[in-house]
This record gives sequence, structure tokens and C-alpha cells, in this order.
Amino acid sequence: MTSSSSRLRVGVIGCGVGRAHLTSYATLPDDVEIVALAGTDEDRCRRLAAEFNIPRLFSDYRDLLAQPDIEAVSVCTPNYLHAPITLAAVAAGKHVLVEKPLAMTVAEGEAMVRAAEKAGRVLMIVFNYRFRGDAQTLKRHIDASGLGEVYYVQAGWLRRHGIPAHGSWFVRKEQSGGGPLIDLGVHVLDLALWLMGRPRAVAVSAATYAALGPRGRGLWPGVRPSSGGDNFDVEDLALAFIRLETGATLSLAVSWAGYTGWGDDYFVHLWGREGGAELTVRSYAEADTLRFFADVAGVRTEMRPQCPAVPGHALVVGEFVRAVKTGHPTSPTGEEGLAVLRLVDAIYRSAAEGKEIRL
Repeated sequence: MTSSSSRLRVGVIGCGVGRAHLTSYATLPDDVEIVALAGTDEDRCRRLAAEFNIPRLFSDYRDLLAQPDIEAVSVCTPNYLHAPITLAAVAAGKHVLVEKPLAMTVAEGEAMVRAAEKAGRVLMIVFNYRFRGDAQTLKRHIDASGLGEVYYVQAGWLRRHGIPAHGSWFVRKEQSGGGPLIDLGVHVLDLALWLMGRPRAVAVSAATYAALGPRGRGLWPGVRPSSGGDNFDVEDLALAFIRLETGATLSLAVSWAGYTGWGDDYFVHLWGREGGAELTVRSYAEADTLRFFADVAGVRTEMRPQCPAVPGHALVVGEFVRAVKTGHPTSPTGEEGLAVLRLVDAIYRSAAEGKEIRL
């Protein structure tokens, strides 16, 4: 914990999604001082350092972690670097905000959580979609018993063509840990479980497919296959049926590409004994994304809440800064990221073995 009256000195590792972290930290000038940036893309990092007036720039994250005045870091790197960088940061006495997924494997995630607990450091994960105005409105409605007991949830993130790039780390299992399930699915799994009060999963039955990606189809518009395109060894569609300890069930569908009417859209639809709700976000829209369903005076009723547009990334970064400065518990924690990672692992195992996995 740092003094609540002093500015938290932070470093950002990774110059891709790291931009979102820099932008968010920059909205907190009274609480945060961005003192260092590290990344391997020298041109991009140099531009970011100039844009955000960052005084120290490193090509090796270990040099950033060696700076004694840095108190906290954001880890915004490819998945295979989340665990080693987080473990090194915690060992260097830094608090850590890590992009999703927490890690590539459960063993890595467990090591990260244990290390942070042992060192007394904050470890948070960027599940930013739960901070949106529509998700927060839905959560308050559920917590106020607006849906009653939730017994079934449909969740997913589906793309018509959205494979990041052939030959990139995204499509190589040894560097990503998987395809759209570990890339996009972690967000909607977190949303669904968070909305339901984080019940524990007890059984998973799943299937995965790589129907388009290995053939060079389904790429982001304008993206050309690279020379490493034949290294595509992850799924482009993952499906799962999950039984929860409460007796409720959760169905999941996540894709990077498919011949479908979906564009780049995510959803969480909840069925409750007293009402229902549908959160459907098409192409990152911020308006008209939420529906409530109920019977009012014996009449079928649909409500469309007018939810505020809220910057989720900025809010999760703000929560991280608050947790470090005050020492008060916050969310989403590394433990919550680990719970989602365990579920992702069970989905992949069920798909690989062709049978239900008991947890």
C-alpha cells in the first residue's frame, strides 16, 4: 500500500493494449504518475512515450521492474508472458494489473495468485466489461431480486470474421493458450458468473472446432494471411454446457469466425423465476443494449433501461489504483481470474476428451 495522499508511480509493459491502460491512468493525474513504459515494438513505444510524456522507455520489461521507485505495473503483453512478468513484478515488490486471461494454464494462474498473496501485493485482472453502465444496471437489478432465482443463462461472443491474424501469437497455442475461448470467452464467462453471484461450476461438457481458421478464412477485414498461417492450431469456435452448484445451467458459444448473422457481438441472457434479462452488445454499442422482461399487473412487459455510457477500462484501472493506495479489497481479483481460467481449462479438456468433466 502507498500513501493515499501521494501519486502512485506506475509502469506499463506492452505497447499494444497498453495504450488503453495509459489512457486510463492519464485520467487520474492527481492519483497516478506514469513513469515508465516497456515494449519490444520500439517505434510504437517511442510514439506512446512521447504522447503520454513518459520519461523512461525500456525494450526489456526486466529493466522496468528493476526501477525501485515504480510501485505498480500493468501487464499488457501476449498471454504467454502474463505469468513470467507478473511473477517477476511481484518478486520486485510491485502491485500488478494484468490483462485477460490471467495466464495460459491453471498452474501458472495458481502460482501468480499464491505469489501475490505471499508478498502482500495487489493482483487484479482486467475484466472491464462488467464496469459498463449496462452491466452495472443489470447487476443492481439482479441483486435487488428483479429476476428472482436465475436458473438458466445463455452467454457468448460471436464474430462473423474476426480471427486476429494468421501467424500471430493469437493463433499459436503455445503462446496464447487457445483461441476465442481464452481470448473472448473469458469476458462473457466472467460477466455471467459475476451477475449470478459467482456460483461454482460442477460439470462441463464442451466441443471445439477449427473450421475456417486453418484454411485462411475468417480473418479481420483487411488482414492478409502471413507466411506463418499454417501455424493455426487453436479453435475458431468453442461451445460448452456448464452445470453450476446452484442447480442453474450456463450455455456458452464463442467464435472468431463463422458463417452466421452475428458481426462482432457479445451477449448474456438470463432466465429467472420472476423475470428475465437480455444484455446484447453488437459491435461494442453503448446504447439500447439491455432488456428486462416481466409480468406487470398480469401483462407481459418489456423494459429498455437507458444506461449511461461508462468507460469500463478506465474504471477497472481506477479500482486498481484505489486498491493499491488504500489497501481495501476490490474486484476483479486474481482469484476471480483464476476461477474463470479453471473453467476454460475444463472446457478445453472436455472438448479434447469428448466427455463431461466433473469439477
